[in-house]
Parts: sequence; C-alpha cells; structure tokens
Amino acid sequence: MRRIFALTMLLAALVAPGVAQGEPAPWQAVVSGQIAAFRAQDGAAALGFAGQGFRMQFAGEPEMFDEAIAAAGYGAIGESRTHSFGAFNRISETAVLQVVTFVGADQLLYEAVYQLADEPDEGWRVQGVVMRRAAGLGI
Repeated sequence: MRRIFALTMLLAALVAPGVAQGEPAPWQAVVSGQIAAFRAQDGAAALGFAGQGFRMQFAGEPEMFDEAIAAAGYGAIGESRTHSFGAFNRISETAVLQVVTFVGADQLLYEAVYQLADEPDEGWRVQGVVMRRAAGLGI
C-alpha cells in the first residue's frame, strides 16, 4: 500500500505544474538537514527530520533508521556528493511534494520526490521519498 501511495505521489509531482520558485521554500531546509545527517551517518539527526510515523517506529533506535533507509535502496542519498532542488507542488497548506536531484558518489544522477507535511508543533517533516536513477552524469 505504501508503494502505491508513493508512486501516486511521484506521478503527481511529475505531472502537476510546479510553483514558481524565487527564494528557498521553508521545507527545503528540512530536506537539506536530513540529507546532511544521512551523509554523516547520523541516524538520530536524520530521524529528527522525519515525520511522526517514522519517529514512532524507530523510537529508541535512531541508528536503525539510517540502516533501514540504506537497506531500502536509498543509500544514494547518504552517499551523494551534492543535491539540488527542482520543482515543487504545494498540495495543500500542510503538504508538499519536492523534487530533489542528487549527484551520487558514482557520478550518476538520481531524482527523488520528497513528500513533506507541516506537522503541528514540529514544522515541516519528511513523510516519504520515492527515488529513481535519472539519465545523465553529474560533474
């Protein structure tokens, strides 16, 4: 069921028109913070940027969060050299889809769609990510 939801979110992000971008959106700092935490292999910090469902699932075992993300095929995020923000789609006042492009350690490109929610008393948090290998090479 999670995969179907994630695929639906990916398609919505790619098909829906992006909002014009001028200055950084408030949720982008959360995405960048989580990416930096994954690069540092700091599961506790990475989990702090995740949504409540993830925080509850990995409560008391934040290092397992980092390991679970890598084991699920998202290791390119933590191994990436750089990332950049693409289009985003504001689904509602409290939900957004954000496209992020990564240059992997292998210099391959990866594209991810982050689903974020503005959680009460927490602010923007990552609810899920769908990632795929993109065409091209990074420099």
